[in-house]
Amino acid sequence: MLSTFLHNLYAKIIVLLGAVFVIALIVVFTGDTPRNIASTEDSSVYKPDMFESISLEAKAAFVWDVNKQKALFTLNEQVQLPLASLTKLMTALIAIELLPESSVIMIDAKALVEEGDSGLIANERWNLSDLLRFTLITSSNDGASAVASIAGLLKTRFPARNGESKKAFVKAMNEKAREISLNQTYFINPTGLDTNGDIGGGYGSARDAALLLEYAVVSTPEIVEATRHNLLQFNSLSDINHTATNTNSRINVVPGLIASKTGFTDLAGGNLVIAFDAGLSHPIIISVLGSTQEGRFRDVEKLVTASLMSLD
Repeated sequence: MLSTFLHNLYAKIIVLLGAVFVIALIVVFTGDTPRNIASTEDSSVYKPDMFESISLEAKAAFVWDVNKQKALFTLNEQVQLPLASLTKLMTALIAIELLPESSVIMIDAKALVEEGDSGLIANERWNLSDLLRFTLITSSNDGASAVASIAGLLKTRFPARNGESKKAFVKAMNEKAREISLNQTYFINPTGLDTNGDIGGGYGSARDAALLLEYAVVSTPEIVEATRHNLLQFNSLSDINHTATNTNSRINVVPGLIASKTGFTDLAGGNLVIAFDAGLSHPIIISVLGSTQEGRFRDVEKLVTASLMSLD
């Protein structure tokens, strides 16, 4: 009896162990086992640096991912360089802060002595917002000077002495630069024109230039976004028609362009700052300083291509 009982017990134990073994094999070889997802998903996949082999003509450059608030590429981005007409972005910002958009600006004959002829006429009357759009698209020194002279009156005691209103306007430009943390930026005049052979009309870094455009696009989109057009028609309040041709001759090359501003003087060389949508509301801002008149466009196009290829 005892031997039979033990024999049956051993048989049951063997069967039980066999069942456990089979179950273990099933667990091991089926896809139900938890896998190391972290190791699979986090494993490094080689992704080349799209900016690594880029050669630029510019002295400084900065590529800024607005959504991530992160730099994608930098080259001497904190070095202070002449801004040339990138200065006019701040000129437009301060004018909008000081004056209602419906303000009427009369073109003073004194404003027309500025370098360059954008077609403005002495005593011609303009709506402020139209004049600012015209000024940014054509990079009109006359327009920037006229706006600064009028808007600066609000920062001076009446009656203003000769040139006093423009100085007050430039002071407001520098105060704004400090307010929005453009730490390398300093303005000397509202146009960005070189004051002489050694001193520019305004200075800033490639980083500051990019952040200035970002601020302008957010705060005054209705003004700066006019710069995404090749050409616009304006009719002044004096019923004079003006064709504004963009100083950025390559805007059609950049996909999803939001805004752009050119700058060029003997001291500055070629400057350019643009904002574009890389897709699905993903704005990127690119600035180049100290390039050549044509090189600035080549530089930006290279950085646009690299930016698009580097995004996830």
